[in-house]
Amino acid sequence: MTQPSDQERQRIVLVTGMLGAGKTTALRELEDLGWESIDNFPIRLLDRLIGQDMATHPLALGFDCRTRGFVPADIIAQVKELSDNPRIALTTVFLDCAGQELERRFNETRRRHYLAQDLPVTRGIAAERELLSPLRRWADVLIDTSQFSVNDLKIAVREHFSHAAPREMTVTVSSFGFSRGRPPAADLMFDMRFLDNPHWVEGLREQTGQDKAVADHIAKDPAFVSAFDKISALLLELLPLYAKQGKSYVNIAFGCTGGRHRSVYTAERMAQALREGGFSPTLLHRNLGSRAAEQVEGNKAP
Repeated sequence: MTQPSDQERQRIVLVTGMLGAGKTTALRELEDLGWESIDNFPIRLLDRLIGQDMATHPLALGFDCRTRGFVPADIIAQVKELSDNPRIALTTVFLDCAGQELERRFNETRRRHYLAQDLPVTRGIAAERELLSPLRRWADVLIDTSQFSVNDLKIAVREHFSHAAPREMTVTVSSFGFSRGRPPAADLMFDMRFLDNPHWVEGLREQTGQDKAVADHIAKDPAFVSAFDKISALLLELLPLYAKQGKSYVNIAFGCTGGRHRSVYTAERMAQALREGGFSPTLLHRNLGSRAAEQVEGNKAP
């Protein structure tokens, strides 16, 4: 019998751990990565869920000591059985946290611990830790959030599961004219008005940065190569860091006066440089079709 490929297997991640350790945050981050997330899922129903045609999306299922029918030994037995199913790629994640930090978190939120409704929170944490110890030992991935901020946990989840995410960070490179307003959604904006303006060169005014004559004129500006190399190196350094931080979209905008010459050429060149660097940017020219006008470009300096 032919074994299913990795793409054909149903990907399931079970997320559990100590109350207050960050399960909700982890599930939300997995959801942002493209997983279908369900919290407080009764694990005894997992067999029925897998019986459905769910292979098009990976599943992230959260459960803890509050979940109905929570018996660690039974869960481990069920997970072992499911792990032997060739149609399933199953991973168990356990979120742990030091007792003092959990106590601080409960006190800050004024929440009662599920296992210590009328007792000090320390008693509930201790009882829960003992109850969950078999799952902690069994888990494939252990994440200790004692020293984590919310963002640290998001990054940790991405480090473990972003390789299985169905979508990548979207990068957009655009050109625009400052005279027609700045793009409100730009994350990184570069002003290219320090370059010599082709608008004032005979025969280039009606052309654009996509035309060879304009491109040659801009490329010959002594300031262009040095500035372009520095900007491209900066972007190639920053984009992986944005991706690591979980940013879904990065909009890079290049501006000049009218948005037809210098910004267009630079955006075209930068999109190509990013493709060569392993990214797949979308290229947009906001003002490319605008009319060349001296009222927009201003008066040429004598």
